[in-house]
Amino acid sequence: MAERKSRFKIASAFDIRTIIGALLGIYGVILTFLGIFNASDAELEKADGFNVNLVNGLILLGVAALFIVWAIVRPLVVEEVPPEALEDHKAGPE
Repeated sequence: MAERKSRFKIASAFDIRTIIGALLGIYGVILTFLGIFNASDAELEKADGFNVNLVNGLILLGVAALFIVWAIVRPLVVEEVPPEALEDHKAGPE
């Protein structure tokens, strides 16, 4: 049972939803910090007073949260391989 849980953790760590969620979360945090701490008056004037970095950063954080929740709610199913299949595979082609 412990081996199955460890294979599940390894499989879910490389799930594409987890990777996409993490990347979007990193970009979202960066843009949110830029929008809060680095928004100059010139940039805000260029965008008609709209803080583009802040809004896009918050949207990316929301989408990243959706991806992570999706990966948690609907995890990957790792199928159990019967021992006979492993023995046949080790023997190689005849």
